[in-house]
Amino acid sequence: MYKFGKITLVCVGNLKEDYLRSAQAEFVKRLTPYGKLNIIEVAGDDNPTKEAGRILQKLSQASYKIAMTIGGKAPSSEVFAEDIGKLATHGHSHLEFIIGGSVGLSNDVLEVCNLRLSLSNMTFTHQMARIILLEQIYRACRILNNEPYHK
Repeated sequence: MYKFGKITLVCVGNLKEDYLRSAQAEFVKRLTPYGKLNIIEVAGDDNPTKEAGRILQKLSQASYKIAMTIGGKAPSSEVFAEDIGKLATHGHSHLEFIIGGSVGLSNDVLEVCNLRLSLSNMTFTHQMARIILLEQIYRACRILNNEPYHK
């Protein structure tokens, strides 16, 4: 069975709506059998330098860092699953996904990332992006384990 070592989401802001908190809780529950999942929230700021400092403080030195950003690679769900599987195979047991706030991610954050990833060419709120990313991580786990999941 495929299991990830540890996945951390470092997110600017918190989930304000009950339906978003419920969706997050559901995906955290679904992901529990596959590995350790940690969600870290940092306060947003209109000053990108201050926001970047808060994000950078939370990142692990030994992790494989993935910036969620416009213009990043936008793989299909199957390719995303394959990429996550390859990372685990190549010794990257801790993946950190970074989701910025309304000002996006600063160059200071982007420079420390190993990969830039986009969920879509469409624009989502950072709160919705968190839920979509969690769903795609869950879908990747199901794909990697040849487990059924709706299409």
